[in-house]
Order: sequence, then structure tokens, then C-alpha cells
Amino acid sequence: MKRFALIGAAGYVAPRHMKAIKETGNLLVAAMDRCDSVGIIDTYFPDAAFFTEFERFDRHIDKLRRKGEGIDYVSICSPNYLHDAHIRFALRNDADAICEKPLVLNPWNLDALKEIEEETGRKVYNILQLRVHPAIVSLKKRVEEESKEKQEKYKIDLTYITSRGKWYFISWKGNINKSGGVATNIGIHFFDMLMWIFGEVKHYEVHYSEPLKKMAGYIELEKAEVRWFLSVDSKDLPEVAVKKGKRTYRSITVDGNEVEFSGGFTDLHTVVYQEILNGKGFGIEDARPSIELVYRLRNIKPIGFNDRVHPLAEVKLNGK
Repeated sequence: MKRFALIGAAGYVAPRHMKAIKETGNLLVAAMDRCDSVGIIDTYFPDAAFFTEFERFDRHIDKLRRKGEGIDYVSICSPNYLHDAHIRFALRNDADAICEKPLVLNPWNLDALKEIEEETGRKVYNILQLRVHPAIVSLKKRVEEESKEKQEKYKIDLTYITSRGKWYFISWKGNINKSGGVATNIGIHFFDMLMWIFGEVKHYEVHYSEPLKKMAGYIELEKAEVRWFLSVDSKDLPEVAVKKGKRTYRSITVDGNEVEFSGGFTDLHTVVYQEILNGKGFGIEDARPSIELVYRLRNIKPIGFNDRVHPLAEVKLNGK
């Protein structure tokens, strides 16, 4: 049985980590969050020590280590801009880090983390759960088989609109230096998944950018051309979602055919955890391509609309 600590216990995604720790037969011994709305812990690990001050959490973990009862892993569900520091905390406490996306905000932070990996002998893992989704795994296999004879690149439209209220922009997510904006905060999983399937980036451009609210652009990959549109503005929802009363719309089409992967998300963290415990998992170099891409996307000037623009983005943002 492995021993876990968790940082960011009050976060939206934290219950998936608690569930994964439980379902893989392991133990959460300590958790930390500045907020104390963490009753969900009772469902999984009611005996876990809990702290609202990082300094006391740090001291507790250090005491456990000195007593020979140290932790094996630190699960990190904290705000994006704190991931780097919390990963370092894990490695320096002789534990591996299991971190939510994005692993870090800036590509150069990855090089520093690799150095600490080498110094400590510990590992950094990233939760890239779409890579273990059955529908996505199946798509990757199909592309590998078809692309041997396919002459033209796949045509892909990625659309992800997840409505957020006023609170979103008051929180750390509304600060570009803390969240990285929509491309980093909500888009990185999809960009990672597309590069994992269709190869490395050959060209990229941004057509429209309100980096905290909505962005649209184009990416050319080795095997695909991708038009993408990301938004947290409910006004951008297509009519099909509005009529159904939906506040989130997620769609990926490949050569005009919808890739259905809306279900099967509840257990993906457990699958990723099991892979890590089996000596596999997704490390720093797996995370690097998507982190480099979203960094570039949020730091280049939009070029305006052209014939590569996402059709829904053109309708919603260009008034056509």
C-alpha cells in the first residue's frame, strides 16, 4: 500500500484523485487546502490529516519522513501557477508528484523540474487522462492504420465551450499569469490529445484572442489540419446546445465525422493512477509539446479571420 498526500483538496478535480487513490488500494494520509470545504474527504479517507496552512502541512510531511513513515506520492490539484512549487515540494520530500494539467505554465520550468528529478531520483507525472479514454485510444489506432495509405491530412474541428459565471474571472482563473488563459486552462488536454494522435505541430496561428475568455485559431499537425475554438462565454454556445439547456458544448469532428467521447470520464483518473503505480504514466516529456504550444498561442498576436478560421468562431465572433 502506497502513502499519498494531496494538495488542493477543495478543488473541483480533487475528488477524482481521492477516488483513484482509494480504488487502487492506497492510503491518503494528509491533505491541504486554504479552503476548508473538504467534506468530500469523509467519503474516501476520513482519517487523513488536514491542513489549511501550507507551513503546517509541510512540517507534518517532514515529521512523517523523519519517522520513517514518509509519503510515496503527492497528488497536486492546486491552481495552475502553484503546480511548479508543489511539484518541487513533492520531490524534495522524497515523493513522486502526480499533477493535474497543465504541469507548468512555461516551457522552461520543465527543464528545471527535470534537473530536480535527476537530483532526487523521484518522478513527475501528469494527468493526461484523454490518452487512456477508450474512444481516443481507438481513434489513435485507426489513424495509425489509415495514415499509411492516406494521402491528404485529416480535417479536424475542435470546439469546446464551457460557460462560466462572474466568479470565474474573480478567481485565480481570471488572472492570465495564474491560469494561462483558456488555451492553457481548458484547451491543453485537447491539444495534447490531438498531437498524441496526429503528430507534432508544423504551423500555428491565432485568429481571435480574448485570452481569458475565448480564443480561435488553426494548427497544422503532421497528419491533420485543426480549426479550434475555445470559450467560457455562454453567448458562444451553438443553438443545438442552447435548445437543450446545456451550458457546455464539446465537439471534435474528424473529416466531418463526430468523435463520440462524452461518456467514460469518471474512471479515467483511476486508470492513469494504476498506470503510474505499474511503473508507467505520463512524464515531463509527454507533457512538453502541449505546454510549448499553449505558451506560444497565448503569446502571439492574432492575425484576424481567414479561410482557416473555425466556422462557429466566425459566426459568433465575426457576426456572420
